[in-house]
Amino acid sequence: MNADLLARIGANPKYRQLVRRRRRFAWLLTALMFGVYYGYVGLIAFDKSVLARPIGSSVISTGIPVGLGLIVFTILITGVYVVRANGEFDRVTREILEEAGA
Repeated sequence: MNADLLARIGANPKYRQLVRRRRRFAWLLTALMFGVYYGYVGLIAFDKSVLARPIGSSVISTGIPVGLGLIVFTILITGVYVVRANGEFDRVTREILEEAGA
């Protein structure tokens, strides 16, 4: 890309708004992931007995589904980001490029 095109893109208010919204969304998902992950690690560190309890009369402890839930949560928030990036963020990016004449 040439410098003129980059300047036109950078000056577009839609571009600045896109950067802010994408950054805010990414930080929100990051905070959610850290909260869930460190909550799990904190539970392991400070109250192991919660995760060691068997489920009903089985030999499976509550730690197994909680750990699997953490993995599923990670996949879900990744999917949420991909859906929003492929929809809203890509649409706005195309509009910005069209307005800049790219």
